[in-house]
Amino acid sequence: MGRFRNLGNSEGEAPAVDMGPLMDCVFILLIFFIVTTTFVEETGVEVDKPQAASAVQLEKTSILLALTDKGEVVYGGREIGIGGVQPLVKRMLQKEDVPVIIQADSASQSGLLVRVIDEAKLAGATKVSLASRKPKG
Repeated sequence: MGRFRNLGNSEGEAPAVDMGPLMDCVFILLIFFIVTTTFVEETGVEVDKPQAASAVQLEKTSILLALTDKGEVVYGGREIGIGGVQPLVKRMLQKEDVPVIIQADSASQSGLLVRVIDEAKLAGATKVSLASRKPKG
């Protein structure tokens, strides 16, 4: 009976439910989910990654570049080209030391892939990885 308050002045009005504790719980849960959420960065372009049986899950915090079958280098949905890799990686590494992950299409040119890796390493990246997918089955 302590949860209901009679806010009315007259005898005929219904008792009201105190919504304060419910609102407190909702805000605490909202803050918990905002703080614990990890946003996964995407390259913004779909690539057909090659399969590798030794594929492992990589770190979520990384610089994610995509190399398409048409030879485009994409970061965050924008085509940056080979010349844009080094300044981008250099700028991102100033904030924190994160690995560079390259999602290369299985039909992309290997020479272009080597150039992207080289540009990332010239920018100061110590860890450059290639994304692949595990074979089904």
